[in-house]
Amino acid sequence: MALASEMNHLNMVNGVNGQNTSVKNRSPEQSPSSKHDASKTTNESRRDSTDSDMAAPRSSLERKNSSPMMPAFMVSAPGKVIVYGEHAVVYGKPAIAAAISLRSYLLVTSLSKSRRTVTLRFPDISLSHTWNIDDLPWSVFAKPSKKRFYYDLVTSLDPDLVEAMKPHISTVSSKLPDEKRKIHQSAASAFLYLLLSLGSPNLSASIYTLRSTLPIGAGLGSSASISVCLSVALLLQIRALAGPHPDQPGDEAELQIERINRWAFVGELCIHGNPSGVDNTVSAGGKAVLFKREDYQRPPAVVPLRRFPELPLLLVDTRQARSTATEVAKVGALREAHPLVTEMMLESIAKVTESAHQLITSSEFDQDDADSLQHLGELIRINHGLLVSLGVSHPKLERIRELTDHAEIGWTKLTGAGGGGCAITMLKPSIQSSTLRKLKDQLDVEGFERYEITLGGDGVGVLWPAVLKNGTDEEGGEEIDQEKFLNAVGNDGVERLVGVGGEEKREGWKFWRP
Repeated sequence: MALASEMNHLNMVNGVNGQNTSVKNRSPEQSPSSKHDASKTTNESRRDSTDSDMAAPRSSLERKNSSPMMPAFMVSAPGKVIVYGEHAVVYGKPAIAAAISLRSYLLVTSLSKSRRTVTLRFPDISLSHTWNIDDLPWSVFAKPSKKRFYYDLVTSLDPDLVEAMKPHISTVSSKLPDEKRKIHQSAASAFLYLLLSLGSPNLSASIYTLRSTLPIGAGLGSSASISVCLSVALLLQIRALAGPHPDQPGDEAELQIERINRWAFVGELCIHGNPSGVDNTVSAGGKAVLFKREDYQRPPAVVPLRRFPELPLLLVDTRQARSTATEVAKVGALREAHPLVTEMMLESIAKVTESAHQLITSSEFDQDDADSLQHLGELIRINHGLLVSLGVSHPKLERIRELTDHAEIGWTKLTGAGGGGCAITMLKPSIQSSTLRKLKDQLDVEGFERYEITLGGDGVGVLWPAVLKNGTDEEGGEEIDQEKFLNAVGNDGVERLVGVGGEEKREGWKFWRP
């Protein structure tokens, strides 16, 4: 990692926290790209400094032009499901995870220069906390041995930086019960670590408001989705991202996604301690990935699947609490008791994943071809049967599968660790709407929570400024402000107000697409 010691390096080139007034109101696609090396950056900094020294002195009566505030903007990132390969992946086999259209949304609102606070709001979990910018431990994060820049790869948290944050985290929701306080403080830790790593004491006062249509704790990557949103927002504020825009070259888009993903992983480190990195990778880049982790001392090998098809999916949450550790331990015990048989089942799951990967990456693959969809669906069903044999299903998951099989609407499997959590059904293209309606009614009656979503869609997106058409009479469109965003009721309200849309994306939202 490059450990530069002067913060001037970053401030001069990217206008940290909006201090570079020449790019203050540019949209992300107009912001300068950050693809220069350290030596070029240093030279530019020196040249800027020299130009400044040579400039004529400002008259004492001349009024300094004020810098306009950065407009309110939004970012959004998807959750994920494991489509093939869960549990086998623990033993070094491949798995495929894909983005889903349930997403987190982050609205960033700048405050006046007289304000010196940052606020994190997450009303879906009743979190709201404000910090005084000048009280935060900037000096610790800025030490030459500690400072990280936007282009750095950070693979672990610095214990000294974590320690410096503790007094500022301990006051978050301090009077709540332990379980809820832990969730709030984990989210606050991710936010502050990224803020202090990427920002500076010159930070503009802002409110960061999160809403999510992802159920929390259901194995759908909600924390990674939030970490990606925070990463993008802060990188945009320091002018460290180029785009997104329709004409952006694929390799440049890939670079921006990688930068976003690196810092989203840092957020995941704050929340989970030892994340695989898969959830944030899917959330940042969208579509799907093939991942494999043979050595737990190293990050997993991750291969993006850019040709993964966008498919209609029925996601059903059992609302049954489950423990990933417990389900993984079940398979471990079975493997110890029946090593040969269990290994054959794990290897069979690996073959399922490999078969799906070979089809999707084939030059002849056509996502609209009925035979291709049938092939993927049958692999879904086979994968579930093997997971049942490993002992990680649950009566509620089997009831969902029974209902969907009886309705003949598609192919169903559990997703994630099992033992509860969620099931996914890849829908057949020819199902009758009346049949699907009857099934959904039955799922409602039996207390399940269901979502009709899309599998394999876009990754992180940006709405800059936070304005959407929304069929209103407002000139230029409807401005999304704090009040409207906070007052949106439930998932449907959030989607109606700011949702990115399905296959046809809403005008205004833009995505990095390699």
